[in-house]
Amino acid sequence: MSFKFYFSWSGALRLCLSALSIVAASPLLALAADDAPMLSQANANILWTLLAAILVMFMQAGFTLVETGFTRAKNAGNIIMKNLLDFSAGSVAFFLFGFALMFGNSIGGFIGLSGFALSDITPTSPDAMWTLTFWFFQSVFAATSATIVSGAVAERTKFNAYIIISLLVTGLIYPVFGHWAWGGLWGGSGGWLESLGFIDFAGSTVVHSVGGWVALAGAIAVGPRIGKYSDDGEAHAIPGHNLPLGALGVFILWFGWFGFNPGSTTTADGTIGYIAVNTSLGGAAGALGAMIFAWKKFGTPDTSMTLNGVLAGLVAVTAGCYEFSPLGSLVTGFLAGILVVISIVVIDTKLRIDDPVGAVSVHGVCGAFGTLMVGLLAAPGYGNAVGLLYGGGLSVLGIQAIGVLAAFAWAFGMGTIAFSFVKTFFGLRVHPVEEVKGLDAAEHGSEAYNGFQIFTTE
Repeated sequence: MSFKFYFSWSGALRLCLSALSIVAASPLLALAADDAPMLSQANANILWTLLAAILVMFMQAGFTLVETGFTRAKNAGNIIMKNLLDFSAGSVAFFLFGFALMFGNSIGGFIGLSGFALSDITPTSPDAMWTLTFWFFQSVFAATSATIVSGAVAERTKFNAYIIISLLVTGLIYPVFGHWAWGGLWGGSGGWLESLGFIDFAGSTVVHSVGGWVALAGAIAVGPRIGKYSDDGEAHAIPGHNLPLGALGVFILWFGWFGFNPGSTTTADGTIGYIAVNTSLGGAAGALGAMIFAWKKFGTPDTSMTLNGVLAGLVAVTAGCYEFSPLGSLVTGFLAGILVVISIVVIDTKLRIDDPVGAVSVHGVCGAFGTLMVGLLAAPGYGNAVGLLYGGGLSVLGIQAIGVLAAFAWAFGMGTIAFSFVKTFFGLRVHPVEEVKGLDAAEHGSEAYNGFQIFTTE
């Protein structure tokens, strides 16, 4: 009897609360309908671009974890410091110089020369808030390009030398090429590649290949780690200390890529949905391509190669995420997954260039590959171009090839000059004793894993 009494009263109470909630909400619903739209398109664009920029900034954590996990424990703190400086010092350099060189008033389509330190901003102007948001979005891209270099020169580079390189990438090397390809995004006349019709929607070449080719120059300049190659040139694997940490970094990067690619619209519209689809499929297909190819080549589905396959697919699809159909993204990502395994093996064993995390292959090689694929697989009805395989002719592919070659010439050339300069005047590589001891202790006076790390004389 008492149970029925309780049940009936509790049911009545829920019914009354439901009715009250409907009555209370009805004026608010009516008010929302009367005042719609609640958010202007301009403010929606700011909100979306800001959110995307925050996602891309979080990718710094992903890069840090990937590089830390794929290298040895004795250098973990050094990796953390380099990635931290890429964003902190790099943001300042991009604020003072980089943004102006990239988006300022163009000089012959080769360099921008206005707006240093955002000096042209008038706080009371209607466009000021959008300008500041756009700067923030572009600053995290600049940091991404710089941090690619970190992994390729890991475990043997002086910290002060790396800071100089990072500043040069964010303040000069990346912005100048960015002006060539994207200079008109801020309403200017644009760069010379842009005027040709070069397509790189979110930066397979502008961000990733530029960083990758500078990384290649750095890996050559600093030389291989002690013990990497025997006297007869045979390559020896130097395993990373924490594969789960590296895997977590890859998942964080994949997550952040949904700001990287869809956010490059800088517009809150319907295109961000299919760009996100293309981005996700590119990464997924890259994992499958790398896993299947590595399985066939090495006899096992190698974990680190598969993880790099994810990143390779994401990098490759970045240029054409606005132009590809979902099927085109699958093809591009899958082939990039295969390509990254081949590239890592060739660079490591044939060219004998020590790249501890595969940065050159993932970002330089697969960034160039993805940019070229736009000329083949740009699909009618998606973006603004039609690729060769859809009947679009050779013109788009030819322009893409020009952009890829220009990026290599500029980034590798300037990277070689930059590393040579630093090597001559500041020194580039730590002493062999410090390298064996570990850069955490030698360069920073601490250990990432206090009481755990064991120093050897290997």
